[in-house]
Amino acid sequence: MSSFSALLSQAQPGGAETPRLDPMQLVMHASIPVKAVIVVLVLFSLLCWVVIFAKALHLSRARGDSERFMKAFDNAGSLEGLAQQGLAEYRGSPFARIFACGYDEMVRLTKGERGQRLDEAQGHHVESITRRAAAAEVTHLESWMSLLGTIGSTAPFIGLFGTVYGIMDAFLSIGNQQSANLPVVAPKIAEALIATAIGLVAAIPSVMAYNFFARRVGELADVMESFALDVASRAKLGGV
Repeated sequence: MSSFSALLSQAQPGGAETPRLDPMQLVMHASIPVKAVIVVLVLFSLLCWVVIFAKALHLSRARGDSERFMKAFDNAGSLEGLAQQGLAEYRGSPFARIFACGYDEMVRLTKGERGQRLDEAQGHHVESITRRAAAAEVTHLESWMSLLGTIGSTAPFIGLFGTVYGIMDAFLSIGNQQSANLPVVAPKIAEALIATAIGLVAAIPSVMAYNFFARRVGELADVMESFALDVASRAKLGGV
């Protein structure tokens, strides 16, 4: 009989207070498989929040720098003029990196001659370069999001495994002790349900954050695709 079962069985009748089960003590005295499940889920939960904060900062900086860069791009008289201003202050903007790829390729094809229009083949080549750069930026923005999806989809099932094992252990205790009273089954069922609760604590924020970030990245991806074509079009016209 576990220490918690012993405590419950020692409760005196006639108004004596029944000892309460402490969740922390239940976790500390849980069976090894349930402990392993809880440890994995706690690590998942911590990792989930680290990724959420890092990705939130990443997307916030990307949006802020991109808004400022797009204003500079729209106001620039030419691609060369924008490039000469420097892109260091827009380091966090994926749009600035797409522009840099397209501009560098335009300069290479024209050998640095100002205002030289690109022929059809060269124009298609620059467009391909900018679209590939946009795709690479989308992949970069989506980095670590798959981890959130994995945690959100697997954490409940890992918690469910701990629950099933705990309940199975409770039934084994009933069979071994030939007793189905509450002190025998309560601690094991309680520790099993704790595993389920921790699984949900890890999964719910992961799913919510994944959906939020996916929507934000999707919005940026649509604009980046159009921007890549815009850069290529201006490059075809000689960078005007």
